Amino acid sequence: MERRDYYEILGVERSASETQIKRAYRMRAMQCHPDRNSGDPEASRQMKEVNEAYAVLCDSQKRRLYDLYGHEGLAGYSQNDIFGGVDFASLFSDLGLGGGFGESLFGSIFGRGRGRTATREKRKAPDLRYDLQLTLEEAFTGIEKTLEFPRRRTCTSCRGSGAKAGASATCTTCNGTGQVVHETRSGIGVFRQITVCGTCRGTGKVVREPCSLCEGTGVLEEMHQVNVSIPAGVDTGYTLRLKGEGEHGDGDVAPGNLYVVVHVASDPVFERRGDDLYVSHETGVAQAALGASLSVPVLDGEARLDIPEGTQSGALFRLRGRGMPRPGSRNRGELYVVVKVVTPADLTDDQKELLRRFQAIEDERATE
Repeated sequence: MERRDYYEILGVERSASETQIKRAYRMRAMQCHPDRNSGDPEASRQMKEVNEAYAVLCDSQKRRLYDLYGHEGLAGYSQNDIFGGVDFASLFSDLGLGGGFGESLFGSIFGRGRGRTATREKRKAPDLRYDLQLTLEEAFTGIEKTLEFPRRRTCTSCRGSGAKAGASATCTTCNGTGQVVHETRSGIGVFRQITVCGTCRGTGKVVREPCSLCEGTGVLEEMHQVNVSIPAGVDTGYTLRLKGEGEHGDGDVAPGNLYVVVHVASDPVFERRGDDLYVSHETGVAQAALGASLSVPVLDGEARLDIPEGTQSGALFRLRGRGMPRPGSRNRGELYVVVKVVTPADLTDDQKELLRRFQAIEDERATE
């Protein structure tokens, strides 16, 4: 089943603000809520879509991952990760609608975490993005690079609790369960919704004295190095996915992935258009008029180009297979040479005399 775009589901632009997203969600919920569409399976399906779209787009971190990588960016999230931070009960209470609906309306329509007996998926730490700048020559040959970047890991002192040893206490909001139960009533009964505790953020503990090493954050930032191999012929936008090289995981949290996005700089000599290269080459009037064999630059050295008699300035010539490599192929693009005929300056007397004789002959031919 093809997964629909979250912005399309809510009917908002990708630049929509939090207020606009919330307003759109409430409008869509009013249309397909079970209290207004009793016994309609299509309305229930739409409600699942709307709930999931809102749960992702109202959370800045999940929304950033979705904007960067689409649904794939949330592949490691469980049902609780997606819906846990949203107080649907309050949203629907304002509308005079039931907000619990049980798990049937919060189960992902995309197959994650169905039912209470389903095995909980391992959570995944956030992915990271590294923008790699390459020269055209590096993109031409391919290159090995060592990347260094900061990433976070669980604090080695407090083990992620954020509290100094012995300085945490059981959360009184959730009594140490990490979850809060909301009960709401609607025309079809009493429903319960379980959400992550907002006080302790699901840990069941609150910090009385923060850890001195991580200053209560529970995480440390460290510099991380990774070697990447960039194939020959890549262009701007080429993305390399390095599994497990994103934010550091710990315990039941799997490490995130690293996405290396390539940016190829413009070159002072060559212009790139896809796999093809364009280069300008200057030649003299005599060579253009009589024809000549020219030495033209290519990224892997030089090449010979034969131009015929009477070549005009701006003439375009093609050298097959001398452009950029095509990734995953032995083939290469083309090299196009634009010939620029240069008028000589600072002529000697002999050169001027020869040109006068040439022009006199041209004038005679014009009167014949």
